[in-house]
Amino acid sequence: MKIENTKRIVIKIGSSLLFDNKTNKLNKEWLISLAEDVNFLKSQNKEIIIVSSGAIAFGAKDLNLEMAELRLDIHQAVAAVGQIQLMSAFKNAFEKYESKVSQILLTLDDTEKRRRSINARRTIDNLLKLNIVPVVNENDTIATNEIKYGDNDRLAARVAQITGADCLILLSNINGLYSSDPKNNEELKLIDSVESIDETIESMAGSSISETGKGGMKTKIMAAKTALSAGCHMAITNGTINNPIQALFNGRPCTWFTPNKTPLAARKQWIVGTMQTVGSVIIDDGANKALINGSSLLPAGILEVNGEFERGDAIEVLSSSKDKIGIGLSSYSSEEGKKIMGHKSNEIGNILSYSYREEMIHKDDLVLL
Repeated sequence: MKIENTKRIVIKIGSSLLFDNKTNKLNKEWLISLAEDVNFLKSQNKEIIIVSSGAIAFGAKDLNLEMAELRLDIHQAVAAVGQIQLMSAFKNAFEKYESKVSQILLTLDDTEKRRRSINARRTIDNLLKLNIVPVVNENDTIATNEIKYGDNDRLAARVAQITGADCLILLSNINGLYSSDPKNNEELKLIDSVESIDETIESMAGSSISETGKGGMKTKIMAAKTALSAGCHMAITNGTINNPIQALFNGRPCTWFTPNKTPLAARKQWIVGTMQTVGSVIIDDGANKALINGSSLLPAGILEVNGEFERGDAIEVLSSSKDKIGIGLSSYSSEEGKKIMGHKSNEIGNILSYSYREEMIHKDDLVLL
């Protein structure tokens, strides 16, 4: 895998990288070097999304509390304090490269509920269009199981999945996946590449956990499963040095997990294979030809809307003769669809008083049968 060939990259940062173990303070120099890396990637026309841990660690340090002694409900309160400082640290570091950042708070549940995940993707897409780096934090102030598991590896993989990223980089304090747990075996080797995850690969994951972070190699393997199913390449690499991403460009040791399909193919397979349709639209011949040529379905080409469905639901696309020609995720509800059908996209805002997007079904959310 060549990182140069990627388009949209999710970078996950663990708490252990943000803090200097010797001083127990924010590693400002490292964070600035990461900002430099992101600036480098953006100069290569790549879109960058960051998933960062650290809110609880920031809050605990600010309040002079020991993380290991905190109850779950106190974790949530401490996170509320730490979120402010975490984002302030990112803002200050990225400003040195004239790069703007934004905060998005998510839980794993947000990424698994279809409508919420669609909203998250739209927000992230728009931020990237505005040349703003989204920094996704686990919403520790309301999360429960997520704090118990304590791993943003899986959250990062879900973010990569819902945003259609083709590369996920997990920055850790280890070079990658080894043939056995490095803590227990000195005679081991780094696994350079993994194309499928079986029992042998899973057995290589030890239970190593850092002092400030909670995710071990097992959670990274779980993340890899999600990434591969989404057609996303994933790398585990040691991020403890400055400029870890440019080091990865230059061949720093890592483990690459390689999927056998693209993110778009994986998404369309998911739409067809796992989603039950709850409504339909009938389209005219012009729209039919446009879809065959690879276009999205616009409201202007819709003749009829049937059934009751919400935004993000799967619906059938029927020809004017009512032949089933495709399945897609609707950008609008059935009620909204009935109002905007037959109208041009630039009229949606006036009709509904708002506009989610120009298309009834975006081409990336449409599978032709």
